[in-house]
Amino acid sequence: MVTRVRSVAGGGRAVEVAPERVPGWFDRFAQRHGGVSGTVVEADRVRVTASDGAHAAVGVPFGRLTGGLGRWPGLELGALLAHLAAPRRVGLVLVRLGGHSVGVAENGRVVASTTDRRQVHGRNKAGGWSQQRFARRREGQARQALQAAADDVARVLLPHVADLDAVVLGGDRRALDEVCADRRLAALVAKAEPRVLDIAEPRRSVLDEAAARAWHVEIVVSEPPEEAADRGEAQP
Repeated sequence: MVTRVRSVAGGGRAVEVAPERVPGWFDRFAQRHGGVSGTVVEADRVRVTASDGAHAAVGVPFGRLTGGLGRWPGLELGALLAHLAAPRRVGLVLVRLGGHSVGVAENGRVVASTTDRRQVHGRNKAGGWSQQRFARRREGQARQALQAAADDVARVLLPHVADLDAVVLGGDRRALDEVCADRRLAALVAKAEPRVLDIAEPRRSVLDEAAARAWHVEIVVSEPPEEAADRGEAQP
């Protein structure tokens, strides 16, 4: 399994971890940092502090924690793990300019979907009227492609909106913004998770991968203040 890691604003890194691997990940985090001094469990976030000052924070996906909240000595993941293990039905919306894939996933497996591609020409470097005509043509193609994406989202997901625990987005943020601005999709947008998956060009195989990743969590890791200063990172 490929571990996805990205840098985050202000220093540190975000690691994408499958739910079943979260306990092992935190065990290794504790070993690397001399143990865990405490855990703060909030409705929308779990923050673990290591003995050397490092932090690992998990944003709670699929709603909020309702039990086990508070400050705990040592490592306390019980409420988070129980929340992650609950069965769920999730809508998936993957959009890039010229392509989209939409589906319903149950516990990481796609059970209904559609995928489509629409031609959108690249940019023309020629000048003058030719460039302007090409730009208008490209804008028209882009508009049609995004409208087709919104139509498919409405057709595939709106019949299931009452049963969806969340909607997970992926792809290009500008394209997603255009699709999500469609008034028909307001109820779906209200269930959208904050995280947007980075994905390749939407295809059915990419949708299957996104269905599995939708259940993953991102753990944001901040190094101890001394190490962060050595690396030139901002301290948490």
